[in-house]
Amino acid sequence: MLNIVPVNLGERSYEVRIGFDLLAGAGAHILPLLRRRRVAIVTDETVGALHLQSLIAGLAAEGIAVSHLTLPPGEATKSWARFTEVTEWLLAEKIERKDIVIAFGGGVIGDLVGFAAAVLRRGVRFVQIPTSLLAQVDSSVGGKTGINSPAGKNLIGAFHQPSLVLADIGLLNTLTPRDFLAGYGEVVKYGLLGDAAFFDWLEAEGPALAGANTDPAVQAAARLRAVTRSVEMKAGIVERDETEEGERALLNLGHTFCHALEKATGFGERLLHGEGVAIGCALAFELSQHLGLCAQEDPSRVRAHLKAMGMKTDLADIEGDLPDAAGLLDLMGQDKKVVDGRLRFILARGIGEAFVAADVPSDQVLAVLNDALKSR
Repeated sequence: MLNIVPVNLGERSYEVRIGFDLLAGAGAHILPLLRRRRVAIVTDETVGALHLQSLIAGLAAEGIAVSHLTLPPGEATKSWARFTEVTEWLLAEKIERKDIVIAFGGGVIGDLVGFAAAVLRRGVRFVQIPTSLLAQVDSSVGGKTGINSPAGKNLIGAFHQPSLVLADIGLLNTLTPRDFLAGYGEVVKYGLLGDAAFFDWLEAEGPALAGANTDPAVQAAARLRAVTRSVEMKAGIVERDETEEGERALLNLGHTFCHALEKATGFGERLLHGEGVAIGCALAFELSQHLGLCAQEDPSRVRAHLKAMGMKTDLADIEGDLPDAAGLLDLMGQDKKVVDGRLRFILARGIGEAFVAADVPSDQVLAVLNDALKSR
């Protein structure tokens, strides 16, 4: 089965194709985009060891020649140094504006390679082949690209839409349980921000998505539905607000807290991005309840589902030291969601009813953070 979700952006429109065995047919999907039968692939060592030869074979089936660059895995790769390495390599490979660069990996590779493609020759086309759940449901769709700075996460980048996204659900079978659940944090986010019925479904079917003992056919069908629905929601929001002037900010539910926690933990293995999103969503609902916006049961329900999935839900779940509440609030001040010096939060009036708030008192945020830190 192949599900196709269009992202309608005029001349920048493209499709997200979601299904199984897409690597084997990658050449057939990508060939119509090519002016000449060659592509450049950028991947990381983990993905490359597992899947690069399968992708190369799928491209070779259509006579497409390949050059490839392999980078270290991990958030630290989203850096100026690796950005320079990728762009210089693409120039050495004589990649032209009408060629295709393939970002083959998780969110780190997609963001980095997309940014390199955005600035190379003032814009080279690229294809996203996301290999993690997080990348399939979120970062590969919508054209946000970029790298991290010592000042904060994703502060350097550009909007640059891909020409095609191929989300091969079968690749999720090779993820570690921790990486899969980190991606699930982004899936839950979609239900929480705008589709209460989807969250209801996740409460019922979430264990089938992740469970090691689930019937493979049942699991595959559940994963296909979860990825497809997540992409549908993101595509709709991106179509209405491509460059995050308004509604697209809803996709940052949980991210204001998340990015501060990622910076506090050094963008490393202590806290994966999707884990930070899950904790951030729980804190966003806690803040919403603290402000009297949503029912007391809502943050409890969010945490109950995340815990049922075996995910991180609280600051106590992060190993090692963290800054105090004032320190975490200060880290939020470098977030991209600061407008006119005021920090925007994505809050909720209930599950599936998120909105952008620009007038949250700092003392209320500090109170929620202090309560969360007491649990450590």
